[in-house]
Amino acid sequence: MKAAFIVDWNPAFGWEVMAGLALAAVALIGLAAFQRARGTAWRALAFTLLLLALANPSLVKEQREALDDIALVVIDDSASQRIEPRPAQSAAAQRHLLEVLGKLDETEVRVVRAGTGLGEDGTRLFSALRDALAKVPRQRVGAVFAISDGQVHDAPDSLESLGLEAPLHLLLSGEEAERDRRLVVQNAPSFGIVGRPLAMTVKVEDLPGGSTSLVRVIVRRDGGKAEEIMVPLGQEREVLFTLDHRGPSVFEIEVEAGPGELTLANNRAAVVVNGVRDRMRVLLVSGEPHAGERAWRNILKSDPSVDLVHFTILRPPEKQDGTPIRELSLIAFPTRELFEVKLDEFDLIIFDRYRRRGVLPSIYLDNIAKYVEQGGAFLEAVGPTFATPLSLYRTPLGRVLPGEPTGGIFEQGFRPRVTDLGSRHPVTAELTGAGNPDDKDGGGPSWGRWFRQLDTDVRSGHVVMSGVQERPLLILDRVGKGRVAQLTSDHMWLWSRGFEGGGPQAELLRRISHWLMREPDLEEETLRATVTGGRLEITRRSIDLEPRSVQIVSPTGETRELSLKPGRAGRASANVAVEEMGLYRVGDGTRTALAAAGPINPREFEDARASAEILRPLIEESGGGIMRLAENTRPQVRKVGATRDRHGRGWLGLVANQEYVVTGVDQTPLLPAFAVLILVLGASLFAWFREGR
Repeated sequence: MKAAFIVDWNPAFGWEVMAGLALAAVALIGLAAFQRARGTAWRALAFTLLLLALANPSLVKEQREALDDIALVVIDDSASQRIEPRPAQSAAAQRHLLEVLGKLDETEVRVVRAGTGLGEDGTRLFSALRDALAKVPRQRVGAVFAISDGQVHDAPDSLESLGLEAPLHLLLSGEEAERDRRLVVQNAPSFGIVGRPLAMTVKVEDLPGGSTSLVRVIVRRDGGKAEEIMVPLGQEREVLFTLDHRGPSVFEIEVEAGPGELTLANNRAAVVVNGVRDRMRVLLVSGEPHAGERAWRNILKSDPSVDLVHFTILRPPEKQDGTPIRELSLIAFPTRELFEVKLDEFDLIIFDRYRRRGVLPSIYLDNIAKYVEQGGAFLEAVGPTFATPLSLYRTPLGRVLPGEPTGGIFEQGFRPRVTDLGSRHPVTAELTGAGNPDDKDGGGPSWGRWFRQLDTDVRSGHVVMSGVQERPLLILDRVGKGRVAQLTSDHMWLWSRGFEGGGPQAELLRRISHWLMREPDLEEETLRATVTGGRLEITRRSIDLEPRSVQIVSPTGETRELSLKPGRAGRASANVAVEEMGLYRVGDGTRTALAAAGPINPREFEDARASAEILRPLIEESGGGIMRLAENTRPQVRKVGATRDRHGRGWLGLVANQEYVVTGVDQTPLLPAFAVLILVLGASLFAWFREGR
């Protein structure tokens, strides 16, 4: 606590009136002096005393409490600060600085963390500093000490925008003459059409530059086989690729390390390209007209992305009834064109209640079987003839069918049920109205009944729906590179007609079709990883009940184990905070998922070399200093006056602002009214006495 004395003036009239009175008094005294009046001096004394009395001076004694000067220590926690040996340098400098500042009298230290999180916009050091300055009086700030590598991406043009008059000091981490190699991905598409060529551009830069040699760049798609390309340093190179499936494809691009490499964090990039299908071509062959034929057609035609080719066999070759040729259809069934020439152009082939009638020779059915084995998709919805020798199972196509007919036919009402395995399979899991598959009595499906099912023995594949006596109703199977679905009933059309409330026919058919065409969202064994809201979200889907954990590899190579929490419909999930930008790799021992955090070309690593050049203009404007921590991690700090030097050799200055707050005031009048009256009267009498002689 300190005391200070000041003189306070509280005039009886405004200062303008006081000035007028003073001018009048000067004029009168000047006139008296001009006339050589003997009492002029005493008149001047009387007027002066009177004016002083009207000004009402008083002596004020203030009790002042000194306010601490504030030292802001801004710590750069950005990703580039994790490059060795910067963490150790910064930690040592921070400990020493806090210790030294703590020993200074009347000094308050506040630590500000900057650059935390992913930092997709780079290091936002001054944003954190603005927030800190908003909480303190600017006139109390004595200095700002920034511990950073100098790579700051929100530096203002001038400190005037911050209202900061204190010195800005930089404690620069990192080493001198650092070198780094950087991979830049340009013109990367965010989506593309499956099967059509796409391109992205890559560029490799060596900092500080100078070389023009070729470097090796490795490209991996969805964690698969690596492809190598050679790229000239400093020049752009186009990379061509074609998407082979719908949904996200993750491209991992990596350039080999350069000489004296500073960090590998900017040697890798991840590009996520979402694949979309242009059109889906479907061939629907109906063996004969029936009530469900139009239901199949309506469902497929309702999807604008589907190109449907539909043929119904109305007149088999053996039917000879003498009808004149001119009264028959003139459009011949294009068997050779469909099942030999253009077969591979179809994404899905559906046979609805087809039976052997001689329309399609065995060689064409064999072509369909080969089409499936080489990666095609085939769906059979059987009819009553499936239980007879005319069944497709008795043709070359039988080798890809998962169900073998027993010859039995169930013709009775039943409600299709999702099996235990089907409740975990994405094709049938969580179908609307499915109920609880474990409850065989009161909690079954709420959809309408079917009235016919062909009895089938399962040779391979997964039974995801059952019917009468829990016999297989829907079987899904993989054959070679392709996929097959077999529906052992021809009464699905009852759902589309709304019989007994109907059922999810359109949704079920959509899921079956997309699963057959290997849509990623309907794969029964998947591992997915996405970065959302600063967290890495992991979802594993499997029809296997065995719980598993996953292994996470961070962009810097750190590995950790994480257990997944079981959920519904065969899902298990977990999430973890994302603290680094780059590519995260998640594996469960069988599958691998990739997730990219942050932008393709992180601003944080545009130039990872430690440098004071970005902050130098601001430091010079404020009178601050720069200290490289590689040379000195123990700078000295001293308090200086506002007009003195703010840094020197081996030391940094903290301005002593001498701010205070007044805690008490005592006020004493300097000219009491009674004393002034006596003095004025006395001076007037002396003036009268002198003039009367």
